Formats: sequence, C-alpha cells, structure tokens
Amino acid sequence: MFGLLGANGAGKTTLMRIIAGVLPPTSGLAIVGGNDLSTREGRVAVQRRLGYLPQDVGLYPDLTPVEFLDYVGLLKGLDDKPARTRQIGELLEMVGLSDVGRRKLKGFSGGMRRRVGIAQALLGDPSIVVVDEPTAGLDPEERIRFRTVLASLAGHRTVILSTHVVEDVAQTCRETAVMAGGRVMFTGPVTDLVRHAEGATWEVTTSGPAPTGGVVVSAVGRADGTHYRVVSPSRPDPEATPVAPTLEEGYVAFMQTVSAGAERVGSS
Repeated sequence: MFGLLGANGAGKTTLMRIIAGVLPPTSGLAIVGGNDLSTREGRVAVQRRLGYLPQDVGLYPDLTPVEFLDYVGLLKGLDDKPARTRQIGELLEMVGLSDVGRRKLKGFSGGMRRRVGIAQALLGDPSIVVVDEPTAGLDPEERIRFRTVLASLAGHRTVILSTHVVEDVAQTCRETAVMAGGRVMFTGPVTDLVRHAEGATWEVTTSGPAPTGGVVVSAVGRADGTHYRVVSPSRPDPEATPVAPTLEEGYVAFMQTVSAGAERVGSS
C-alpha cells in the first residue's frame, strides 16, 4: 500500500484521476505499467487492470449491492454470469456485507456504502487499486473497519491510498508521498517522514494557556492539567520535554519546512 498525503486542495484527487485514466494530463509525463496516460490507448490499457474508488462512487439507491455489483461487472466486461456471481459473493464476504447483499443501498450507512465502493473497485481482480479519501466522514468504528479491508487488499496488487487523514496512512502504509500546491514534495518510507519531527516534538503539561510557540498537534485534559503535544524547532515552553514523534507530527514538521521555504521564495 502506498499513501498519498496532502491538505485539501493539494492536488491529490487530480493526480488520482490522472492515474485512473479519467483525466488526461495536460503536460508532463504519466506512465503506469509502461502505458502512456497522455494517449487514449494508454488510458484504456490502464483502466483494464485498474480498480478505482473515487470520493463519491455514485451508487444507485434503489439497487441492492448484488444488483449494483452485477451491473458494474457487466460494464467491466465480466460476461461469464456464473463467474461474475461467484466473484460478487466473494467480494461481499470480504467487505463484510454478505448478510445485507439483498437490501437496497438507500438504507446503507456511509461506511457500508464505501465498502460497496471498494467491492466494485475489486471486480475483475485488478492489479492496481486507487482509493481517494475513502474514510472521510466515517465514524471511528467504520474508519477502522475500512482501513482493515484496505490493508487486506495489498499483497498481489498495488493499492494507492489518497487521503488527508494522516492516521489512515500510519496504520496501513509503509511508503508515502506528500503533495502541496499540486506538486509532490516528499516520497519515501513512512519512517523517513516521521524523522522530520525528531528533536522537534514536545510535550507540555499546564493548567494555564496553551503554548504559543510551534504547532499544537493534540491537547488532552487530565487531572494534572492539559497535556499538549507541540511541533516546534525550538523548545516552545520552559517546561516542555522532548518526546518521540508520530507520523502526524512528522507530517506537520515537514509541512512547516515546506511553508518556510515558500515564504523565503516569496520574499526574495
């Protein structure tokens, strides 16, 4: 699994649509599996081996999951009905929806709809799966369930997870990239991104106001006061103690570096 991180508006969805062959690139070079995505032939070739879960999968509310997946399977060219039916049953089992396969989609929760979405993306056993902001708006239980489903997909296929939720990447991916302003600013192991916050992550416990230096990443109220975790290149408070960073803090530290570089360029 490969995680693509970035704030809303960073360009993640545009990149995912280019990779999925939905949006032709206007410049530059985009190659997937040796196929040039600037050509119609290249996009068609990629789409034959790719599963795509966009932010809004556009389910038909009056269909059941079985009916919807059967329809998508026909669109994907899965003409062998017994094989298609067998695969639909296996996918509904995989995403934990086999017991509601005959219920209409209009009664499904957001998390259940996302799981139907990942099932349609997996029809035809694609070698590449692209999922765009799959856990946005889900409650914590559904988010955890969906992350577990995603993690189970990797192995004999590539899964590209685009999200602004750092925890989703922390729990599922070993490799990641960070986008900002339409550009990939970082690519590498998740551990390398975490290292950007080494020596710059602090914990402050206080019953007074929040620390004013750096970026407050979390604040947890306890009996002895509020425990703040802060990302700052220098000690944000005389009582601050250094702590080991998380991926979220590594991401925050990296984005601070990107912002500082942009400010220097703008003022030069």
